[in-house]
This record gives sequence, C-alpha cells and structure tokens, in this order.
Amino acid sequence: MKNALNLTAKTTNVMPLKASELWPIDDAIKDSWQRIAPFWPLKNLIAVNPLQGLEDLPIEDALVEGAAYFQQASLPKPLETVNRETIKWVKAFCDEGQATIPMPLRNRGLYTAWRQLARFDTRLHGNDAKKQAWLAALPEAPEAMLAEGLLKLNIPRAEQTHFFTLLLTTLPGWAAHIKYRTEWAGGESAHPHPVTQADYLAMRLAITYLLWPQAADLLDWHRKAYATAKQQRNPIEAITQTENAYRLPLLNQLAAQTMRQPHTPAAQLVFCIDVRSEPFRRALEAKGDYETLGFAGFFGIPVRIEDSVTAESYASCPVFLKPKHTIKESPAGSQEAYQKDYAGYARLTAFKRFYQSMKYTFTTPFALVETLGLASGVWMGLRSFAPTLAMQIKTAITQTIRPQVEVTPALENITLMEQCAYAEGALRMMGLTRNFAPLVILCGHGSTTQNNAYATALDCGACGGRHGASNARLLAAMLNSAKVRDQLIDKGLVLPESTRFIAAEHNTTTDEVTLYTHEMTAQLSQLKDDLEAARKANSQWRAQEMGFQGNEAASAAHTALRSVDWAQVRPEWGLARNAAFIVAPRALTREISLEGRAFLHSYDWQQDPEGAALTVILTAPMVVAQWINTQYLFSTLDNVAYGGGSKITKNITGKIGIMQGNASDLMHGLPLQSVYYTDTEAYHQAMRLLTVVYAPRALIDGILRQQEVLKKLFGNGWVTLACLEPSEKQPYFLQRDFTWQKAD
Repeated sequence: MKNALNLTAKTTNVMPLKASELWPIDDAIKDSWQRIAPFWPLKNLIAVNPLQGLEDLPIEDALVEGAAYFQQASLPKPLETVNRETIKWVKAFCDEGQATIPMPLRNRGLYTAWRQLARFDTRLHGNDAKKQAWLAALPEAPEAMLAEGLLKLNIPRAEQTHFFTLLLTTLPGWAAHIKYRTEWAGGESAHPHPVTQADYLAMRLAITYLLWPQAADLLDWHRKAYATAKQQRNPIEAITQTENAYRLPLLNQLAAQTMRQPHTPAAQLVFCIDVRSEPFRRALEAKGDYETLGFAGFFGIPVRIEDSVTAESYASCPVFLKPKHTIKESPAGSQEAYQKDYAGYARLTAFKRFYQSMKYTFTTPFALVETLGLASGVWMGLRSFAPTLAMQIKTAITQTIRPQVEVTPALENITLMEQCAYAEGALRMMGLTRNFAPLVILCGHGSTTQNNAYATALDCGACGGRHGASNARLLAAMLNSAKVRDQLIDKGLVLPESTRFIAAEHNTTTDEVTLYTHEMTAQLSQLKDDLEAARKANSQWRAQEMGFQGNEAASAAHTALRSVDWAQVRPEWGLARNAAFIVAPRALTREISLEGRAFLHSYDWQQDPEGAALTVILTAPMVVAQWINTQYLFSTLDNVAYGGGSKITKNITGKIGIMQGNASDLMHGLPLQSVYYTDTEAYHQAMRLLTVVYAPRALIDGILRQQEVLKKLFGNGWVTLACLEPSEKQPYFLQRDFTWQKAD
C-alpha cells in the first residue's frame, strides 16, 4: 500500500485523447455522483447512510466498495495538496455567515466565481506564466472545463466517470454537502449562492490539473486500494454475530406476549417512534392507567412552518417529502399580543447584531474586550462552574427582553377536506379508531443542549431535524375541530365530545413533557404529576446509562445539568444502540423492557385489510429509521471515515459543518462521543436494523412485490425483516430471496 501512496510524476504511455472521445460528458457527471450520499448542514442535521450510494449492492459488497472509496488512511501526497486548496475555496463559497469578509461574486455560482478569482491565487499558479494564462482562458461553462481537463490529464474515455468519482470520494464530506445543496435543499434554485454538481467537479478538476498534472495515476492508486480492501476481513462477520445475539431473544420475547384486550384508559399519549420515547412510555404506563402509542413525529402532515413574527421558516416533515402547505404560527390572542412579541423580537435581534458587529469587525474587538472583558470572564466562570445558575440568569434576561408567548397555527392554507384526510390518516395508521380516552396527548419531541454543534441531530428526524411541537399543535387543532369531527363520522370514525386532543413536546435530554394548554382539570393535574414521576424514574435509568449512580431526584437533576452545561460533550446518548423497528399494537411490547433500542410504530393489521397503512409505514418511517441505524452503525465502525471525530478537536466551518483542524474534509457523521463511552470503548452496537411486523405474511408479501425501495433494502441485506404471524405467534425471517424461514 505504501508504494501506492508515494506516487511520483511520470510520463503516461497512453495515446492522447481526442475531444470526440469525451461527449456526452453530462452522463459522466451524473453517474459520478451516484456513490455520494448527501449530508445536511448543522441547522437541520439529518441521519443518512454514508453508503447510500451503494445500497443497490449487497451490503457485503458495499462494505468492500466503501472501504476502497472512503476508508483510505492515506492519499497520494499531490492529492492532499489538491484537497487543501479545494477546501479553501469551497468552504469560502458555502459559508453561511461565519466569515467576516464573504467571498466575492458568489451570486454568480461556484465555478463562475472561482474562475474569475482563481488567477489571484498564487498557491494555484505559483506565478507560473503558463498556468496564469490557462486560468485566464478557462471556459465559461463548467462542462467545457471538464472536457478540457480530461484531455489535459489524458483520462481514457472508459475511465472518465470513474475518475470524476474519485475526485468526489477522495474529499467525500464536501462532496456530500454539494450533493445536499443540489438535490435535497429544496429551494436551491432561489439560493443567493447557486451551485451545480458540474460546478464543483469543474473547480476540483482544474485545481487538480494545476497542482498534479499526473493525476491519471489516481486510477492506479484506487485499483490497488480496492484490491487491498477485498483482502481485508469484511466487517459483516462481526456485525452478524452481534445481530444474532440480539434478534432471536427479542423475537422469542415478543412471541410469548399475551395481547391485552382494548379498553378506555384515563389518557392516551402519542409519542414519536424515536427510540428515546420507548423507556419513557414504559415509565409513564407504570404510573397510571395510560395507553401510549407510536407515530412518526411529524404526525403525517407535510408542512413548512413559518414564524409570523420573525418570518423565519423551515420544512417540518421527512426530507424525502416536499412540504405541501405553509403554516404560519402567531402569538395567541389579539393584535396587541403580536405587536408586543414583535417589539421584543426586534430588541433581542438588535442587541445580537450589535454584539456580533462589535465582535467580528477589524478594530472594535479591542474595545469590546476592554469594555466587557471582566463581565465576560465572570459569565464564562458561571457557565463553567455553575451552569444551572447561568442558564437561569440567561433565561430571565431573555424573558425580560422578549417574554415567551403561546403560539397558534393558522389552518387556512389547509382545506377542510385535506384536514379530514390528515386526521383520518393519522388515526387509522396508528390504530386509534375506538376507545378514545378523555385526554389524547399528541407529543412531539426535541432536545435542549448548550454549545453543541450537533444539537439538531438530537431533534426529530421526522420533522427534518426540528422540534415536533408545531406538527402536534396542527393535528390537535384539526382533531378538535367540530367540522373535521363531523366529516370523520362519515368515514366511520366517531370522536366522543368528551375527548380533547392536546399538543405537547417531550424534551429528550431532560425527559420533561410540556403540555400546550391552559386548562387545569383534575385529570390534567394528575397527568402532569404522573409525567413528572415518569421523568424522574426514566432519568434514573438514563443517568445510569451515562455512568451516574443516584436516586431518582439526583438523577433528574443530573440529566437537567447535562442539558445546560456548555462543557458537556455527551448531553444525552441520542439514538445510540438503536437496533429494531417494531410495527405492532402497543400490547405486544408493553410488558417488555426494550432498553431504549426499538423504534415503536403503532399498527393494527386488522384495521388495514389492503395494507395501505403498512405500506406507508415501511416506505417512510422505516426508511428514516434505516438512515438513522446506518449512520450510527458506520460512525461506530470508522469514526474518522464515516463519523465526525472528537467534539473536543472540532472546528465549525461556515456555520454549515464540522472540520477537524483548520483544513480537513467536512466531517459527515456522528461525533465520537455520540457512539463511544471512551476513545476506544464503543457504546453503540454496530448492527443492521431489524424490522418486526405483527401482521400476516401474505399481507407483507403483497407490499414487497410492489415497492422497489423495500426490495432493495431487504434483498440486499441492509435491513432484516421479521414477521410475527398473528395466527400462530410464530416469528419468521424474510430471506434475501424473499422466502420466509422460521426463526429458531
């Protein structure tokens, strides 16, 4: 391998290419990006399988390909120089407000801006007259630049797509961000700094030609890297061993359960399917006559939420769905309440802008230090040694400037027919069609942490990396609507007049549940007491997982402290150790401790004769769960290649992502502390997702025949499917050839 890394300049013996051998180059560009998975920016981190571009392969083969493309400890020395210069330019272009002086001409696009500025970069041309002249005469179109670059580097036609692919996979983090910008960002066409995949490749190829004219050697280097990867032990062996130790005991436990008869509980609480909800649901059910259900945290409503005061908006639905409606949230009450909240927002924004301008301009930081140095020192001391007190002071000041207000969603952008469809779809998909309790709590979730660049990775993935309260408020408003209820009667859904739907939010860091209601009845009061008791009980379990031993009160205080401590590298474990996705009535799992390792989606196959609801569950929430599972799996297997490295040594770049040091690749995975106890001891167990469905095999088979995404995930071994046959309580595994085999 060392010989492959010490590449030296040499004259190629391949005959020079002709321009006719290059076209159509668009196909080569498109195909080269197929191996790159997208990666979202810090403002809404979404879990993604880093080998998503290889999911069409059996996982065993994909692991080898991934090792060859992404897990190389060393790169050719000239390529390292190319990477440093690429990083310098792409991070300047993609900056979202961190840079004091932004890169000029970004509104013209990445390649155009770079082409006009590169001639001033002596690191690229070294004052070489020929290189300067070449830079000055670069083609205007990136596709033309790519064609010229391939000719200059003499890349054979059969290798052109592969060469483009290597330009991407040898700097995969930044390529992943460009993939997000070009295919997943939604409003990219209106982005003030547009970029295309051809733009990025053209800039990278031009830099490569300038700094490494013998870059065709990269093809030989990769062939050797691939041969080495094939000889190494495939990690699927260790993964399979871990899976075998977990899966069969779980299936046997499920098969042994006795299904409880349905009844009307004191309250029903619908939580997100997130694995962190499972232990909390179990703790709450132990406190009273409560029934909990699981449903994707966006509650089946694909919306964009807009704050009417700040005008900020975000998509609050899974990333593979496009928001169908824009919903404005406004302060509840009169116009006076709106004006008061707007005034508070204006004051807070003005203060932040003033402070930022003082901090980041050339001269004022010196005056700022002289003026606020002592106060800043005291504040840093408080945050370090008394984080709870510091947070109380910060909250009090913020509340004084802009008091927190209750908000309500405006539903006028959703027709009555659409509201009825969303309401019916949610109720039927989770199997909540009868025995309605007087209180039904729709509970979104989010996290609260300090000084945590990965904060949104702990929020709701089903809501696009945001908090889920807004979607809970929407569904609650629909289900409380008399007009919607009247329409639902015609659909066979009768909601009792006494049933009240209330939105809530579960804080996964502290386990606090906030109910969004001013009502105060005896039932609500009891529920709040039981939610608090469940918080303390679950905090004790969670604190023990963090290595803290104490009683319930001490554990609750400990988890709360982790949420406000700016020095805490591990505020919570997030979705670490996730292993299973269970689609079944709660009665199947209620008596089992699943240890916070299972996504729980409520489902009653007897209410879904055509399998429509199960199809949605398997092709949407389960796919999100698979993304989460594979992100944790690969961040554990190789935290440098697939993860984020240590939080302690990270640097935020451009407000979009993380680098290690000042010029690394963009890290595109979870940090070490999210999956490891220590630098060497893993907390997360690397295994593929096990999906368990409590429904007849015949129903599942009909769905598998129609859904290509399921054929890919199950057939290639990325996810294992198990069926718990209701008629015989016998678990079966789906084989890779789509036959069933008894689990024993």
